[in-house]
Amino acid sequence: MADPQWRPSTKARLLWAINAALLWLPVFVAQAVVVIIGWWPGWVPGAVLATTMVLAVVHILVVPLWRYRVHRWEISETAVYTRTGWFTQERRIAPISRVQTVDTERGPVDRMLGLATVTVTTASSAGAVQIVALDQETADRTVARLTEIAGANAGDAT
Repeated sequence: MADPQWRPSTKARLLWAINAALLWLPVFVAQAVVVIIGWWPGWVPGAVLATTMVLAVVHILVVPLWRYRVHRWEISETAVYTRTGWFTQERRIAPISRVQTVDTERGPVDRMLGLATVTVTTASSAGAVQIVALDQETADRTVARLTEIAGANAGDAT
């Protein structure tokens, strides 16, 4: 089987970097509080801060690039295909005949960047298939196309 054809928006890397930075922000705030209060000897906060900074830089700068290289998606007349992950990669194929709902989600950072996530809910124990970080226009077209294909399909979505 060939890999799915399309990548997320080029702004996906920025989205993932911003989300990673927002995850690290409380960690740095907590470390600042520890330094101000002076709970640990002088060298411990410095060593912890250095380690945290290395991990944060990798998470913020490297992981989004890596994820962008891996993430793919495609829609055919018969199925929705996705490939996701960065450490553990997952391929999902959702037959159109199993599609129950198609939703669009936009968080605050997504809206700021003009992005959306399309969620295809199927009759599967593995859960919904998500196509992440699409430009809003692409997401709208994808939802319309999936709705059209699913409506023309005679499957029972169970």
